[in-house]
Amino acid sequence: MPDSRQKVGGGRCLTASMTTTQPDNARLFRSLHTARAPLALANAWDVASARVIEAAGAPAIATTSAGVAWSQGLPDGGFLTRDRALELVGRIVAAVAVPVTADIEGGYGTDAADVAETVAGVLAAGAVGVNIEDGTRPPAELAARLAAARQAADRAGADLFLNARIDTFLFGLGDPDTRLEETLARAQMYVDAGADGIFVPGVVDTATIAALAGDVSVPLNVMAGPGAPTVAELGTLGVARVSLGPGVAQVAHAAVRRAAQELFGTGGYGSLAEGVAFPELDALFSKPN
Repeated sequence: MPDSRQKVGGGRCLTASMTTTQPDNARLFRSLHTARAPLALANAWDVASARVIEAAGAPAIATTSAGVAWSQGLPDGGFLTRDRALELVGRIVAAVAVPVTADIEGGYGTDAADVAETVAGVLAAGAVGVNIEDGTRPPAELAARLAAARQAADRAGADLFLNARIDTFLFGLGDPDTRLEETLARAQMYVDAGADGIFVPGVVDTATIAALAGDVSVPLNVMAGPGAPTVAELGTLGVARVSLGPGVAQVAHAAVRRAAQELFGTGGYGSLAEGVAFPELDALFSKPN
């Protein structure tokens, strides 16, 4: 396939359409959040995965913090450093033409001021959105982090799509009988703090998803996988954004394991037949200066 990218000083490769400004990409990214045609995100973890996903027709690229951490030899859960995360975001933004949103876990810092610094770095890298998660921290703490993120974007004069992740269902927090009510209460708190979207991973039950979509006042994001409703079906429930989280990275690493086990077991190479053709994959990348 033709490579539309151009090389710039220092050997950095940009797509020809990177003349599109961050505000233009931000407006486009925001407009993609609609239940009529939910934004589907196959999360990337490096430049190669981002380019492959973009070439498959992605309207935007989202990163997966777990996949990024694994690629750096680290476990998921806050072990990735801010500098490493921001370097990766910058590389992906420079390599693709579509908007990029970054999973920044809890914000890569111990307090709201640190989160503001992280967000400033994300915006400087050219991304248009971030995910920030509450995890097991008190909801008020994430609200403070979201407010700091919004203030950092305002100071930069940037249109940042701030997606607040609520982990009540993913981690099984609190009483199952009141988990939906707790999630909705957190959602309202986070929207009041400046969130543009609410992300509730770990929910696949259609009744719960519909209840969330009906009561959350901003676009709802869910994480999908095997057994979950299709993107279109989730849209009919009111979902505006569907992510695969670390799922694509897990599938890629499963392919690595399958090829290695075949090689070291039977001595065969059959699994390599499923790979992307070398010329096709190589054509996704520009030659350095």
